[in-house]
Amino acid sequence: MKNVRETLMKYLFLLCACVSILAVILICVFLFANGIPAIGEIGVFKFLLGERWKPGNDIYGILPFILGSIYVTAGAIVIGVPVGIFTAVFMARFCPSRLYRFMKPAIDLLAGIPSVVYGFFGMVVLVPFVREFFGRTLGFGGNGSSMFTASVMLGIMILPTIISVGESAIRAVPNSYYEGSLALGATHERSVFFTVLPAAKSGILAGVILGIGRAIGETMAVIMIAGNQPRMPKGLFKGVRTLTSNIVMEMGYATDLHREALIATAVVLFVFILLINLSFSILKRRGANG
Repeated sequence: MKNVRETLMKYLFLLCACVSILAVILICVFLFANGIPAIGEIGVFKFLLGERWKPGNDIYGILPFILGSIYVTAGAIVIGVPVGIFTAVFMARFCPSRLYRFMKPAIDLLAGIPSVVYGFFGMVVLVPFVREFFGRTLGFGGNGSSMFTASVMLGIMILPTIISVGESAIRAVPNSYYEGSLALGATHERSVFFTVLPAAKSGILAGVILGIGRAIGETMAVIMIAGNQPRMPKGLFKGVRTLTSNIVMEMGYATDLHREALIATAVVLFVFILLINLSFSILKRRGANG
């Protein structure tokens, strides 16, 4: 009876794994089957390097959206990654138990807030603040809906992922590493930052990659605060449109080549995510070999 049960569970787990793989394959087939012909019809270079997006004139250039996604994601990395890593270090090695009992649920709650709520917060709080302080007080101009505002918002949104994964990675480092560093005369701070943190770099990097994936794939919050202007990015405090925003805003009424061009945009976004994951795998392999 026990052998039969183990066999059934083994095949059940195998079935679940196959379903997951099949889902990924179906998504890839759908995207590439519908997107590649559109790219071929428009022209690879016209599509990827074109600076104008005018569906009414059958002009489909997504370079402004590619740059918009890259710039906004880069801004989120600059803002969110240092804060997330240092917060993870604090929670794992410096945080008093009383404060930890408050901070841990707060971080988990931050991870569970819907994107539209983040976007509404950005519209009500961040956009007016950026407009008044950076636009009028400091003289940078703009109406507040800008690349900078979207970067700040995404930097906040990726914090829970980086903090949670980073903290788990730091806590997974054997305590003997820390104790050995102390035994050699290092201070608590030097032991954490020069012994424990390098040992946890693989897990921390995984959290950063997951955060980047969320930032580049975020849609609703970016739509609400980024300005959504289908043009080349003009500056940090000017409006911008990302790949995801372009797809969501126009898919509802798109037909024929316009619809296929939007699916092709999703293909480009999908390739970006694959490249990010591939880069992480290469870095992780080099770290393991090193």
